[in-house]
Amino acid sequence: MGAEDFGERLKAQALGPLWTVLADALTPTPRPREVAHAWHWPTVRPLLYESLERVSAAEAERRVLVLQNPGLPGPTACTETLYAGIQIIGPGEVARTHRHTPNALRFIMEGTGAVTTVDGERLVMERGDLVTTPTWTWHDHGNGGDEPVVWLDGLDIPLVQSLSAMFFEPYPEPQQPVTLPAGHSRHRYGMGLRPAFEGFPHPYSPLLSYPYREARAALAAVAAADRGSPWDGVRMEYTNPLSGGSVLPTLDAYLQWIPPGAVLQPVRRSSSSVYLGVEGHGVITIDGTAFPWGVNDVVVVPSWAEVQHQNPGGEPAVLFSFSNSPVLRPFGLYRETGA
Repeated sequence: MGAEDFGERLKAQALGPLWTVLADALTPTPRPREVAHAWHWPTVRPLLYESLERVSAAEAERRVLVLQNPGLPGPTACTETLYAGIQIIGPGEVARTHRHTPNALRFIMEGTGAVTTVDGERLVMERGDLVTTPTWTWHDHGNGGDEPVVWLDGLDIPLVQSLSAMFFEPYPEPQQPVTLPAGHSRHRYGMGLRPAFEGFPHPYSPLLSYPYREARAALAAVAAADRGSPWDGVRMEYTNPLSGGSVLPTLDAYLQWIPPGAVLQPVRRSSSSVYLGVEGHGVITIDGTAFPWGVNDVVVVPSWAEVQHQNPGGEPAVLFSFSNSPVLRPFGLYRETGA
């Protein structure tokens, strides 16, 4: 009997020969299916605002334009483990309460007047603020202002789906009650103090909001005294005040300052990342292809791509980003190297 017959007999028993696929399974470096891509705000914004007229918040559950990676199948993948989307909520609208196992973070892009309530704590959403909704926390969004509010959503949906760990539950009412005083998590954990009389049993940061006015001031102060790294300029990580680790167990988040005229050195990381332009403009060169960015543009960087940041302007450039490195680090899978 020949090799073809042997292969058919293996297949009939749900078996396969490793030796025929080993070279594709164990590769010298990562071979992500996602590709580098940019979404430019002047193109995305009109479509996002058109969605306000086409679907209500009640109909949509969440009115979001998903940033779909051209290299990946499926409707909710920006990288193989990261989801990214741009959400809009109109004046007077409520995005109803639900909870799910994916972790989520939100970086506010434009507009004022919106709030998010997470497990009974109401959080104001101002431009540049980072707000988290950790795994299995009740959360809803509301807009009591007179203009739409827009933010970048980052979640670990593809990762959770790949682990067959997706759970979702709607709340019985459109909005959950506000049961905690204003500033509860910040007063309790954000002042360089923590309650000595209790533990925090969760793997995520007890801080649910990181205001931009504070983060930006810290970033500028550090940049005035330090040039940062040759690969990233001054890159500051949002952290869990109890552990010093990432804000969420599967997602980390950064605010990054690139000085005027800077041409930084290339770097590779085994994590995949999503970048959002916050101030100024710059260029992210990914594996030799230049992706210019401005305010509210989004750029996705695949795993192990060579990345180089430039700021050709005369003013500082500020980027927000999030990545999947917290998933890799505990298993010894995270690597980075200058090119």
